[in-house]
Formats: sequence, C-alpha cells, structure tokens
Amino acid sequence: MDKLEKAFYHDGFQLGMKASSPEMTDEKLFSALAEMYAAIDALTHSLHDFAIQQGQTIACKKGCEWCCHQPVFAMDYELSYLKNYIENKLDPEDQTQIKKRAAQKDEKLKPLKGDALLNAKHPCPLLNDGACMAYEARPMACRIYLSSNVESCLQFFKAPDDKNNYPALLDFPMRAGRILNEGFRAALKANNINVEEFRIEEKLV
Repeated sequence: MDKLEKAFYHDGFQLGMKASSPEMTDEKLFSALAEMYAAIDALTHSLHDFAIQQGQTIACKKGCEWCCHQPVFAMDYELSYLKNYIENKLDPEDQTQIKKRAAQKDEKLKPLKGDALLNAKHPCPLLNDGACMAYEARPMACRIYLSSNVESCLQFFKAPDDKNNYPALLDFPMRAGRILNEGFRAALKANNINVEEFRIEEKLV
C-alpha cells in the first residue's frame, strides 16, 4: 500500500472510530458516513474539473443509467444509511414502489452465482426516469464508478459476457473509495461490530 493509499485508509479508519467508539448509534454512524461520502465526492469533483482543464471528459451525468442495471454491493452500514434516507426523504408511495422493485430484482438475482450474477442486467430499484431517487445517499460503489467513455458502458450493458467489453472506468477514485471504506470497516470490526456485504435490493426489501 503506497503513502496515498495509507492516507485514505487512515482517514476511513478515523471516521469508523468516530462512528463506533465507544459504542455506535445511528446518529454517529450516519454522521461519519456523510463525512466519508463528502470526502470521496470532493475528490471526484476535483478530478472532473481537472479532466475538463486537460480537454478530457468524464462521461457520467444525470440521465446516463447504463451502470444502474447491474448488481451493486454495499456494506450493511451503508445500506442502513440508504434506508434511513429513503424512509425520511421519500414519500410513502415511492417507498412502496422501491420495495416492490427491490423484491422483483432480488427474486431474479437470488439464484445466480459468479459471473452470471455479476453480469446480470436488471434496473436498480432506485432508478426512476434515468435518475437515482436516493442519489445523495447512494453507496460508495456508486460514487466511485466513473467512466471516461459512455460507449464502453453501453457495450458492457449490451454484451456483459464479452470479455473484451468493459467500461472505461477511472482507476484512482475507485481505489480511493474502496480503501476509505476498508479503513471504515476495519475500525468497526476493531470495536467488535459485525460487518457484512449485501446487494442493495437485499436490504431494501
């Protein structure tokens, strides 16, 4: 792990300790997660601005939803944050529709394993008219999935089993976000808090 990665891990660990030491409450957890998400969002915004200055582009924008049709995995504490947002920010009708779509997607993905699961293409239960209904509370995996070529995302959507097709993802934000989350998770485990990973729809049902 290089110095930069160690710094991200340290920051994530400190936020995880803030959330879970000496004991974890929803308020402490959600506050620490909001800080972590704000940090990775600031990083991706800076990369976006830098790319523009260099005459390059980040293809991701509202209305582009190719990545929102694949399985998304998140830690259970992230999904608690997401559920809290949904329950407090969205109206009851929207909540009912999200649960219905989550149950439908979960039923389709539950029997799948390995590549069959990873390459399955079904819309996220939070997707509505090309946008995320809980964008502010989306998990780390969604925040760091940034592509420089929308055509590569489209091809992966159309032919996920083709090993030559894969989105042109930016490596740095993906590594940074994962390492931040690793540090956060390690701090929770250090305080004897069990941590598991789930598909989004498994928790939304």
